[in-house]
Amino acid sequence: MPTFQIQHITSYLYDRPVKESISQVRIFPVEDDHQRLVSSELYITGNPIVAISTDYFGNKVGNFSYLPPHREMTIDSRSVVHTSDNWLPPSNDLTTIDQVAGYVEKDIRLIWLSEPERIESQHIIEQLLFETDITEKPVFEIAKACCNYIYNQFQYQKGITSVETTIDEILAHKSGVCQDFAHVLLQMLRTLGIPSRYVSGYICPNKSGMRGEGATHAWIEFFLPDAGWVGLDPTNNVFAGPYHVRLASGLNFTDCSPVKGSFKGIARQQLTVFVSVGYEDGHVFENLNDVELNLEPSEGTEPWQDLLIAQQQQQQQQQ
Repeated sequence: MPTFQIQHITSYLYDRPVKESISQVRIFPVEDDHQRLVSSELYITGNPIVAISTDYFGNKVGNFSYLPPHREMTIDSRSVVHTSDNWLPPSNDLTTIDQVAGYVEKDIRLIWLSEPERIESQHIIEQLLFETDITEKPVFEIAKACCNYIYNQFQYQKGITSVETTIDEILAHKSGVCQDFAHVLLQMLRTLGIPSRYVSGYICPNKSGMRGEGATHAWIEFFLPDAGWVGLDPTNNVFAGPYHVRLASGLNFTDCSPVKGSFKGIARQQLTVFVSVGYEDGHVFENLNDVELNLEPSEGTEPWQDLLIAQQQQQQQQQ
């Protein structure tokens, strides 16, 4: 059972004092049969009370406020996580799309996760599905074929997509990073009626050459009635396993953003994110990114989308 020591520090700097920062975090590693949380600590500037709740998708969420005037705020998450190394993909699962549909109609959450986003280039998605040759294949093989198609036909390239890049734009140039590939794979599977969800977390392969080591990462999970949620990482064309540490899941990135919030004041902001992953062999991988928000200052409470955009920028730069 692999063990990882993970530190995730999010720091906000402002060029003049701001006040009444209200934040929401989803930086708590999942606890289930495949992942065990040994310890978890959260340090926040000003030591505010963090109200813990569970969201619609079952994610653990922390909400807090830092009210006094301040020019910086740091959110420091430290976790020790065990992941299971004996999980095997359900390769002998022969569940068909029609059989999955029978489960979907009984669960409103599965219905929601089975509906594709409305995009102008849906005909391209249908063409991609045709090219994967999924005719009469079980759901497991369909998902694997779609993942393989994205890995081989889309180019992994940093900087070509922005935080506002749509699925239509990704399909136009067939390139991007992990969250782009995850969104395309979700669109393909949901077009077929296969319940699928976006997953945020970390990838911790310890110098194996996989993309995204030590940084926040994104992949997807698709639903099988007997196996449950099965993770697929289109960025690396692998099933999510012991080197994928999960934080949250949802319809898309917005539901899984590690940090988002708002504040009052007229200030320019800078976001710095540091991620450190310690391995059992003593190796430590560290990743530091400075993200300029490039936002025009405004009076009053700025929308939380501004910080969400910053988090997405950081994620794309890391991968």
